[in-house]
Amino acid sequence: MDFPSKLLENAVNEVSQLPGIGKRTALRLVLHLLRQPLEQTTALTTALDLLRNDIKYCKSCHAISDTNLCEICDNVSRDHSTICVVEDVRDVMALENTQLYKGIYHVLGGKISPMDGIGPSQLNIQSLIEKIKNGSVVEIIFALSSTMEGDTTNFYIYRQIKDHNVITSTIARGIAVGDELQYADEVTLGRSLMHRVPFETSLKI
Repeated sequence: MDFPSKLLENAVNEVSQLPGIGKRTALRLVLHLLRQPLEQTTALTTALDLLRNDIKYCKSCHAISDTNLCEICDNVSRDHSTICVVEDVRDVMALENTQLYKGIYHVLGGKISPMDGIGPSQLNIQSLIEKIKNGSVVEIIFALSSTMEGDTTNFYIYRQIKDHNVITSTIARGIAVGDELQYADEVTLGRSLMHRVPFETSLKI
C-alpha cells in the first residue's frame, strides 16, 4: 500500500496493530479521524493517554479500576464471602450486566496455557489462595470459558484449595463448550450463574 504521506503511513501502521484491524480498516479509521474536528481527535488522544497512564488495578480483585479498590470490592452490600473467578475485566462486565450476581470477583488476568508459555505463576492465582486461607471465603465460583485452557485453570486452582473449608462450584454449561464467557447473552449467562453446579460434579461429566 503506497501512502502519499509518511505521517499517514505511521498512523495507519499503529492503528493496524489493534486486534482485528487490518491495514485497509486502519486507513479508513485514520482518514475518518482526519475529517473530524480537531477537538474530537484531541479528546480521543487525551482519553487514551489518561487510560494508559492513570489506570489502576484493584488491589483486591485485580480488575481495572480508577482507584486502588474497585467499586465492587469497596461495596459493603456485596457478599464478600462469595468469589467468582474470571479471566479478565470483560467477564466481570458481562456478569454484572446480568444483575443477578451479588458477590465479588477475582480476575486471573488470563488462563493457564503451556502452548503460549503462560503458567500459574503468571496469573493472579496466589492472591486468590491467600484470600481463601484467611478463612472469610465460603464459596468459589469458577466462571472461566469452557475451553481446554479454562478447564485446566479451574482444575489447577481446585487442587490448590480443595483441602480448605470452601465450596467450589462452576457455572452451568448453558454456555456452549469452547465459547468465551464475554460473548454469551445476558439471559444464558445469568441462568448459568444461578444454576451453577458443584465443581466436583463437573469433573465427572
